[in-house]
Amino acid sequence: MVNPMDLTGRRILVTGASGGIGRAIAVTLSQLGARIVAAARNPERLAETLSRLEGEGHRTEGFDLSAVDQIPAWLKSLTADTGPLDGLVHSAGVFPIRPLQTTSRKDLADVLSVNFEAAFMLTKGFRQRDCHSERASVVYLSSVAATRGEAGLSAYAASKGALESMTRVLARELARDRIRVNAVAAGLVETAMAGGLRSVVTDEQYQAVVGKYPLGIGAPRDVALAVAFLLAETGRWITGASLIVDGGYSA
Repeated sequence: MVNPMDLTGRRILVTGASGGIGRAIAVTLSQLGARIVAAARNPERLAETLSRLEGEGHRTEGFDLSAVDQIPAWLKSLTADTGPLDGLVHSAGVFPIRPLQTTSRKDLADVLSVNFEAAFMLTKGFRQRDCHSERASVVYLSSVAATRGEAGLSAYAASKGALESMTRVLARELARDRIRVNAVAAGLVETAMAGGLRSVVTDEQYQAVVGKYPLGIGAPRDVALAVAFLLAETGRWITGASLIVDGGYSA
């Protein structure tokens, strides 16, 4: 039987692969046969991710995405060594929970830098000659916060809203290069990053948030499988889309 989500032989770069959703994506894609380039800042945690990957041909890349201007050159150097990439998954991100009155301009800039500007420059680098294959696909990790308002998430929601707008524009712009561009808009998932929510709200408030999810809050693998769907042949005719994976939250 043919598996339409088979990724055997495809080289895929996953940012934010040192933990949480990014690590789950890297592991899931490896289980589907992909060769992973796992990128993040922390070498020890990247080594842990590498130990969990199935198959062979994987590698780690230590890189700080806050150095946004250096991203295209980094990708050019990386692919000169690995060969063209078949996929790019931007999972790295920050999730600050802070009300408007305590959010500084620097706070806003920091969130936009990692969540949006890095995605822009990664795609710019990915598009370069010899950096992508003829069946290339880009997937951004977005959030339902881009379209659903929750107090304390103004900077985060703005970054994800910008990311989804860019997804639609680049899908049309890069179609001529045979690069598909999509996003996965995730709801609340059990990760260390989302765990920060528990530290700033009461148990009652947290349960109220959980109560908004008809299927309960998600697991990292729920998001990883959606990313795999968009990267594989199952997503061949999908571009410019934001796939909602949120347990019914936005319904």
